[in-house]
Amino acid sequence: MEHSQNGVQIGENKFISKNTILSHLKTYNLYYEGKTLQLRHREEEGELIIEGLLNISWGLKRPIRLQMQDDHERIRPPPSSTSWHSGCNLDAQSQDRSKQAPPPIEVTPPPDQSESIMVKEDEVDEGYDASVQLLRTKSDAGVLRRANRRSPSDQRRIRRQRFSINGHFYNHKTAVFTPAYGSVTNVRINSCMTTPQVLRVLFNKFKIENSPDEFALYLVHTSGERVQLKRSDYPLIVRVLQGPCEQVCRIFLMEQDLGEEVTYDVAQYIKFEMPVLQSFITKLKEEEDREVQKLRTRYSYLRCIMEKQLQCLPEGSTSEGRRE
Repeated sequence: MEHSQNGVQIGENKFISKNTILSHLKTYNLYYEGKTLQLRHREEEGELIIEGLLNISWGLKRPIRLQMQDDHERIRPPPSSTSWHSGCNLDAQSQDRSKQAPPPIEVTPPPDQSESIMVKEDEVDEGYDASVQLLRTKSDAGVLRRANRRSPSDQRRIRRQRFSINGHFYNHKTAVFTPAYGSVTNVRINSCMTTPQVLRVLFNKFKIENSPDEFALYLVHTSGERVQLKRSDYPLIVRVLQGPCEQVCRIFLMEQDLGEEVTYDVAQYIKFEMPVLQSFITKLKEEEDREVQKLRTRYSYLRCIMEKQLQCLPEGSTSEGRRE
């Protein structure tokens, strides 16, 4: 209880003093001085809260799925029947047409091939929602229709709702793709958010359909050491304690079932070539054989001494010892 009042929680039943975390935070902000990755801190009811951007590197081996559309974004069918979403809401449109009487349509004979008729933008906007049949009638009459374009304000709104992954926005041909390994993104979080919460923020930012429970965050060191962050860990606190330099340590997003922890002892040998590792194994085998031989020699010597002592004992004493 005393630790929880005077310290900052960094994990399940793990606390660190405020002075220690503030010292690491000062070093962290000095490293990113003048950059957006600097962190801010405040205290609420005696609790220290740190907030800011956290860099996360993509380390996925399988592709992820992006949402087909953003929340609150209305998809309007394009004029061409061959478009990828030309069949959207056809059932709803058929019901609307059954309830409402279709407007009268005049079909004019097609003009000469030398003439081309363009519809004004205002006429297009007024007749767009009238009926799908109206568009087909116009096309049968040889009338060309301009594609409906979003206004600049609508485009800015949509871009605010969805962020790109290294420049990749949703595309119906590339909705399922794998981000480049080692590429970096960031999320705005605070020190009160646990690992699952940070994952949900990341997935919501890019509108990823996959479940966050299928993934995990790993702390990967340059030495090759890899440690999975627990569900009770606080990634922003972990980043501050590890230091700001990402050339020494980075946080990676990986699959839950494909990620593997690597201890520090094993990580020391990962970057060596196979011949070097083979020589290490040979030397360890030779050292093991020498230790085994030493033990055998020692116990053989002790056995000889015991046998000599038994031979030196008189026969009577041995027989009396047996009687007793």
